[in-house]
Amino acid sequence: MTPDRRFPVRLDLKKGAVDMSHGSGGRAMAQLIGELFQRYLDHELLTLGNDQALFTPPPGRLVMSTDGHVISPLFFPGGDIGSLSVHGTINDVAMSGARPLYLAAGFILEEGFPLADLARIVESMARAANTAGVPVVTGDTKVVERGKGDGVFITTTGIGVVPEGILISGDRAEPGDVILVSGSMGDHGVAILSKRENLGFETEIRSDSAALHELVAAMIAAVPDIHCLRDPTRGGLATTLNELAQQSGVGMQIREDAIPVHPEVAAACELLGLDPLYVANEGKLIAICPPDKAGRLLDAMQAHPLGAESAIIGEVVEDPHRFVQMETGFGGSRIVDWLAGEQLPRIC
Repeated sequence: MTPDRRFPVRLDLKKGAVDMSHGSGGRAMAQLIGELFQRYLDHELLTLGNDQALFTPPPGRLVMSTDGHVISPLFFPGGDIGSLSVHGTINDVAMSGARPLYLAAGFILEEGFPLADLARIVESMARAANTAGVPVVTGDTKVVERGKGDGVFITTTGIGVVPEGILISGDRAEPGDVILVSGSMGDHGVAILSKRENLGFETEIRSDSAALHELVAAMIAAVPDIHCLRDPTRGGLATTLNELAQQSGVGMQIREDAIPVHPEVAAACELLGLDPLYVANEGKLIAICPPDKAGRLLDAMQAHPLGAESAIIGEVVEDPHRFVQMETGFGGSRIVDWLAGEQLPRIC
């Protein structure tokens, strides 16, 4: 980068730290935005320097979602708060069947936070956005006093477009529908916990954090009549199925033996007293579709790299109580209730 005469002293991205002037709205803030955020999140709409992004959306119905990210630790096996903030919001938009278009990002920085770590986070965010083809086009930065934050919090908002003829919503599950998942449950939450608590396992457990919009597009191309899509983040598979059952006014019947869980995740959960059905995921989805379309949808999911471990795990049933029930591996049955309390705090 060529020197900027407005700022004779460059940001020290190796040893420097965030200070209150970086949130003052003055010269230091402009330097932080120009030398760090615009450097990595390089996009023509962002570098215009306006307080908003002006664009013409393609035809279709607009979808918007926003998500706050407060994860601890900030860096974990398989990702960090930067890539997570991109993937999480892209996935929320994509669960409507939309094609994500753009992201906005808001940063809350704590005084004293190392600029090297901030640069690492923003670079990761840029890499995730570029890989997904969904750029960050506007944003905001605030700085709070030392001790009033926890390093960095990120809020991302996404906007996308749903094609005509696609109607995917949490209230569309019907008795007889089939329930599918796109892969193993619990990877993200166990990866976070192992890093946070310095737990060493024989096999490293990595977060599944990923942008799912291309998988969703392939699924819709194969089966346009998908009824529901949802990514099982906080509260995991169990809580998400309860949400969908409540929205649609139905029950769910799932089979324990059909739910994919990696052996190392299952072993870690057993050791730590956790139920993998309630552990968060950041790169998996739940799909509910008509029974005659389930085989075709499963084939489309398994043909995509992010759906290679997809499986049919159960069916939607009539139930005025809207219970989620599971046939256990021992042949019994139990209610899979809502998550009570916080099994794993600060995981996304």
